Amino acid sequence: MKLKTWPLRAATPALAVLALTFTGSLAHAEEGMWMPQQLPQISKALKQAGLKLDPAKLSQLTEFPMGAVISLGGCTASFVSPQGLVVTNHHCAYGSIQYNSTPERDLLKKGFLAATLKDELPAAPGSRVLVTVDVRDVSAQVMDAATSALQGKARADAIEAKEKGLVAECEKDAGHRCRVARFYGSLVFQLIKQMEIRDVRLVHAPAQGVGLFGGDADNWMWPRHTGDYSFYRAYVGPDGKPADFSVDNKPYQPKHHLKLASSPLKEGDFVMVTGYPGGTDRHRLPTEVAFNFDWESPELVKAFGKQLELIKQETAGRREAEIKLADTVAGIGNYYKNLQGQLQSWQGSDILARKQADFDALKAWVNGDASRRAQYGAGLAEVERLLAERHAQGKREFLMDFGASTLLGTARTLYLQAQENLKPDAERKAGFQQRDQLRRKQGLEAMERRYDPQVDKRVAAYFLSRYLAQPADQLNPVLLQALGLKQGLDEAAVRARLDALYAGSQLADKTERLAWLGRDVEAFKSSKDLLIAAAVALYDNDRAREARDKELGGKIQRAYAETMKALIAFKASQGQAVYPDANGTLRVSFGKVAGREQGADGTAWTAFTTLRGIVAKHKGEGEFDAPAEQLAAIQARQFDKYGVKALDSVPVNFLATLDTTGGNSGSPVLNQKAELVGLLFDGTLDAVISDWDFNAKTTRSICLDARYMLWQMKVVDKAERLLKEMNAL
Repeated sequence: MKLKTWPLRAATPALAVLALTFTGSLAHAEEGMWMPQQLPQISKALKQAGLKLDPAKLSQLTEFPMGAVISLGGCTASFVSPQGLVVTNHHCAYGSIQYNSTPERDLLKKGFLAATLKDELPAAPGSRVLVTVDVRDVSAQVMDAATSALQGKARADAIEAKEKGLVAECEKDAGHRCRVARFYGSLVFQLIKQMEIRDVRLVHAPAQGVGLFGGDADNWMWPRHTGDYSFYRAYVGPDGKPADFSVDNKPYQPKHHLKLASSPLKEGDFVMVTGYPGGTDRHRLPTEVAFNFDWESPELVKAFGKQLELIKQETAGRREAEIKLADTVAGIGNYYKNLQGQLQSWQGSDILARKQADFDALKAWVNGDASRRAQYGAGLAEVERLLAERHAQGKREFLMDFGASTLLGTARTLYLQAQENLKPDAERKAGFQQRDQLRRKQGLEAMERRYDPQVDKRVAAYFLSRYLAQPADQLNPVLLQALGLKQGLDEAAVRARLDALYAGSQLADKTERLAWLGRDVEAFKSSKDLLIAAAVALYDNDRAREARDKELGGKIQRAYAETMKALIAFKASQGQAVYPDANGTLRVSFGKVAGREQGADGTAWTAFTTLRGIVAKHKGEGEFDAPAEQLAAIQARQFDKYGVKALDSVPVNFLATLDTTGGNSGSPVLNQKAELVGLLFDGTLDAVISDWDFNAKTTRSICLDARYMLWQMKVVDKAERLLKEMNAL
């Protein structure tokens, strides 16, 4: 199928300042999550590192290998066969494995392998395969002269209107999903066009004792022995275009797919990763760094830890509830441990001092020249004051937002949708337009298998009681009145009130929940459903808070963009290219396979782990419970062709000096010829601080070795059908 594409235009006015001819050396050879169109700027560094391809080819999004790399909307994946077979991490497919699991058919524990195409299972509602087909700069359209002259909420509204208009025009090409991504503090705007494949099916997932071996104990740790892989398949309609699930659909045939490595991977080899990293904060200002590490992250760690504790208590002895909350627990647990690692690295470090020194140098450069001061000075003078205002606001409302129950949140969203339906589609809030309705419906359907009222009420009661313990002048009176609460109520009293509210609502019922999508504002206002009534009572206050946030956000956007423009110009004066912070858009990082002379545990970390480590860690229960069939194959030394003589075993995981973060999970790790050698799935705990402050000495990404995946599929799981499809037998 041919896709209509736009040419990349990097040298637009907004991007001209970025289009440097890079002649110097990178601060750290492996630092950077680079936009594809920036790669020609660092071609010399890529070639010196070992890349055999022309770096310019990596900027061609519809050509090999970039055309094989896809987004799952939170994770990365790649096509590995001409029949739309998709490989990603086990933890990225975990939601679909969980959704298809029951106590009687526990795919989480036992794994899944479809014997034929007909046996492949629909992925969780809302699952998508997103194939990037084009990116173009739209900065001039979004930030035209009229918008640039606006302030506050008017500015934020104008930017949003421009973005929605561009998206609407882009999505006239049916079967595509478009978004406007912001870079460098909303200095640069890009319109990203992706083919949206809506029929996604689960093909294969190893047993939990493989895909999640080590569980939370090994999460963010090394050495690692996790088989973090699973397979989806993308399906399209009989006409080859994206379509909703149907038995008549056929496997999608991608223009490009990745091939498995033709030569063995070894320590010191060049590797690169292409994927969709979710977010980094390296360009954050000192005031933001201090707020995050001195207050926000410590509060989140406490809150997430308590959430996990409460969920564990409320699901104990209820396997159905454990399955429903499994994906939620995995997500919270992952973020919880990541933040703990960041805080450990922060303690006693000089990160803030260096960030402040860098910012002071930027201000000195700007103020040292009259023309630069006129161009950038206003933004620099305002940005920190505005950020401090937002931080103070966040502190006041943290517990209120954290205590919002799932069911009340659903009611508020449904009523907001009804209100937005009164407007022309182009004027509706982003996320509430016609283009968003299928996803909203699928989200409401997915609640059936991911929501537990007992857990929801317990968590909400805990955090709301903490919120109510604050001084009365810090509380939102509208919220208290809508929920029938008052300052000083303890957890038991809050829980009793929530019990009454939930008993007076039918939103936990899927049929009733979905029915509200089609009801108008008057139906909401006249409803006797207690949670719907609470949502109606909160509506005006919710919109007032939203307007307040937009007013401040518009001011911050202007000041921040000017600050980032100054930073880019400052770095350009020093001959340095500046990659933007990760924001969920396609990026490329490169490095090499390498251990560490001294790991976080004080011992030297070798580059590879092997099957021996699985046997050594196996306990037969909990997080270290390898399948009996796997253990038998290891004990019998059935290495097949995947054994490595130097290791006297099959390699399981490896370390690489790749610059990655969340969202990169599932990203293909490629060798110098862009052949698949593994999957990125984690980092190390002492290096997660690199989201804020890159450290070349400690930064390592943990990758699944493709040879372990193939060994498990062939020797243990007997997945010959898939191996043949990937031309791996």
